[in-house]
Amino acid sequence: MPITHETIDDTAHVGIDGELTIYTVAELAGALLSQMGAAPRLELDLSQVTEMDGAGLQLLAVIQREAGVAGTALSVTGQSQAVMQALQLCRSAAL
Repeated sequence: MPITHETIDDTAHVGIDGELTIYTVAELAGALLSQMGAAPRLELDLSQVTEMDGAGLQLLAVIQREAGVAGTALSVTGQSQAVMQALQLCRSAAL
């Protein structure tokens, strides 16, 4: 699971390339949660996510919670088709 990381000014830019699934969340959690507090802002690019399941959604919820705890402003950019489908499925299930 390739993760790109670059800090520009006060923003850490992190990109995920590949699956955001039960098979990859443990590795991703370690890499992403360690970014909390490293910069005032964290921009998470999901444009290259090829598959996303419930575990991936849970990880995003944890990242959002931990960003708030750490005082890190979180923004999510570049949602791939897989990310949009997973989020739409959750919205439909809530009805």
